[in-house]
Amino acid sequence: MRPVAEGARVVGAVVLGAVTAPLEAVFLLLALPFLGNPNVSGAAVRLAALEVRRAGLDPAALGLTTPTGGGSGSGQAGGRALRFLTLRVPVGVLGGLVVTLFVYGARTGFMAAWAWLAGERFDGMEPTPLLLLYGVLAGIVLLFIDLSGLIGVYAVERRLARAVLTPGRTEALERRIAELSESRAGVVAAVDSERRRIERDLHDGLQQRLVALSMLIGRSRRSRPELLDQAHEEAQRALAELREVAWRVYPSGLDSLGLGEALAGVAERSGVPVKVACDLAERPPMAVETAAYFVVCEAVTNAAKHSGAALITVDVHRRGTSLLVRVGDDGTGGADPGGSGLSGLARRVAALDGTFEVTSPPGGPTTIVVELPCG
Repeated sequence: MRPVAEGARVVGAVVLGAVTAPLEAVFLLLALPFLGNPNVSGAAVRLAALEVRRAGLDPAALGLTTPTGGGSGSGQAGGRALRFLTLRVPVGVLGGLVVTLFVYGARTGFMAAWAWLAGERFDGMEPTPLLLLYGVLAGIVLLFIDLSGLIGVYAVERRLARAVLTPGRTEALERRIAELSESRAGVVAAVDSERRRIERDLHDGLQQRLVALSMLIGRSRRSRPELLDQAHEEAQRALAELREVAWRVYPSGLDSLGLGEALAGVAERSGVPVKVACDLAERPPMAVETAAYFVVCEAVTNAAKHSGAALITVDVHRRGTSLLVRVGDDGTGGADPGGSGLSGLARRVAALDGTFEVTSPPGGPTTIVVELPCG
């Protein structure tokens, strides 16, 4: 059944391509006086992306994204899309001719068989054995030619898309430089945000406790020794808070115990039950391990504070050459990927060429999936 379904998909793609080819020819003629217009480039990219999907390819894998900003990369993407559409029109017309020949041959064969089975002549010809043998052989040959033509047109379209739409080396380097510049700026912003958060933690929490502790010690020295016990408790709380702040800056156990034990510590300190599954045969690179830890830590903290979840699940495992981190909760959902916490995590992940995806519909559940390359 799978070959039949694949064949039907190829035939459908070629038929649809034959329909869109004249429409794209009209678009190219109308767009000819406005080739420098960004709107024309954007429309060309969107049309090319539709054709690429029809051919069973991924537009993003070919570097085909809608131009924005009007930079050199935008113009190059639009130019590649226009070249592809121009070259695809005759291929689509060829596909239409092959489909027309197939339909005409099938119709002729059906009408001949119907007439001869009814005992009538077809086009003045009697169904003699020699004529039937000739018709069957001719039908098989024509069917083979038609099917080969359909497969050939489909293959030509795929090869044409790869050859024309794939960015050149210069464009790929320019895009990579832009991505690195953006990720570098994101990392700097994330570091600054983290520093501000640490300063707030120290100023609003630990500093106030130490001031209160100093006042208690001063009062106890003025003939109130019973306050020493309270000062001791304040000192213990300040020490615990200092450890918590230091752990959020960088967990010392991550270096010595590994990611699994560090995540177990996150689960122990969480106010919501956390179920951790960390299946790693070997330790990932330190940068990847650190990023995975902070993703889980921030996601668990957000879920505990804002989602009203009763259970948080953490799953960390290797998938090929990447580390896959999945954090989910059964809370109310509605998490904003553009918020300071999640956007900071996204920038941290992007700095390692990873992917960051948040799914949090209203009513929940919320799922954060991060993939970090380990190569």
